[in-house]
Amino acid sequence: MERAGAEQRGRGRNLPWVEKYRPQALRDLVSHQDILSTVQKFIREDRLPHLLLYGPPGTGKTSTILACARQLYKDREFNSMVLELNASDDRGIDIVRGPILSFASTRTIFKKGFKLVILDEADAMTQDAQNALRRVIEKFTENTRFCLICNYLSKIIPALQSRCTRFRFGPLTPELMVPRLQHVIEEERVDVTEDGMKALVTLSSGDMRRALNILQSTSMAFGKVTEETVYTCTGHPLKSDIANILDWMLNQDFSTAYRKITELKTLKGLALHDILTEIHLFVHRVDFPPSVRIQLLIKMAEIEYRLAAGTSEKIQLSSLIAAFQVTRDLIVAEA
Repeated sequence: MERAGAEQRGRGRNLPWVEKYRPQALRDLVSHQDILSTVQKFIREDRLPHLLLYGPPGTGKTSTILACARQLYKDREFNSMVLELNASDDRGIDIVRGPILSFASTRTIFKKGFKLVILDEADAMTQDAQNALRRVIEKFTENTRFCLICNYLSKIIPALQSRCTRFRFGPLTPELMVPRLQHVIEEERVDVTEDGMKALVTLSSGDMRRALNILQSTSMAFGKVTEETVYTCTGHPLKSDIANILDWMLNQDFSTAYRKITELKTLKGLALHDILTEIHLFVHRVDFPPSVRIQLLIKMAEIEYRLAAGTSEKIQLSSLIAAFQVTRDLIVAEA
């Protein structure tokens, strides 16, 4: 018994924190209480409809439905009553006509209630597979419930959307994320500073999975989680770096600015896309004349589009510096 407990602890130690601290019951989930209370009501009244959970990653969609499944079924019947398929599994029309159809069509003997089919990342399913699924959902509603989970609702065909009750999971607010992160920090005895916690919340953008992954990798790499170690671990530019880059672009001549920014990028391994994202936020905060700001934002949008198309970072960096230098000259001219 003691050895089994030690083995369990050992396994827990090797697990990524995302899985180790995944909520097991509906009451453990920290966000979207309105959705959870509705789902609880469905379960209590034994009237669970087909569900479609959508929203950005790391907001608790999969955790919610797995917690529901654990509440609905006992451990020993879980595998026979729940079929979970992820986008990493083959998701063509053959899977819908094969395993999904055979699972949904077989009735449960000696067990009352319905089976549950969970299709995670359903937006990765092909159009044909979604069309085939439409018929399967209709045909076996009596003894099977389907739950589709996706990031992009627009990639689910309207016919499937109309057959499900939709719930949107929005990004988590810092007020919800911080207590959960604090719980993990206490359990794992991680040394986190106040600015480190702020950096975690800022960089994760409401994605709990990302926050926990950054926390784990930073604590393993540096021991202490501060603003600087979090930014260094993720390769994201520090606020001080962005301030320096802006200062060089607006106050130095082109060659000096280009040389200094290139040196900083090489030294810290920064991506131009990340620099551009941070500068974009700064442009909104600085008091530029409206006409100048419009021109600058259009230019930055063009650079971001070109970067996404896979063009040379060096040429796009030159373009970014040039845009800021033109802006500087326009401000001087207007003054």
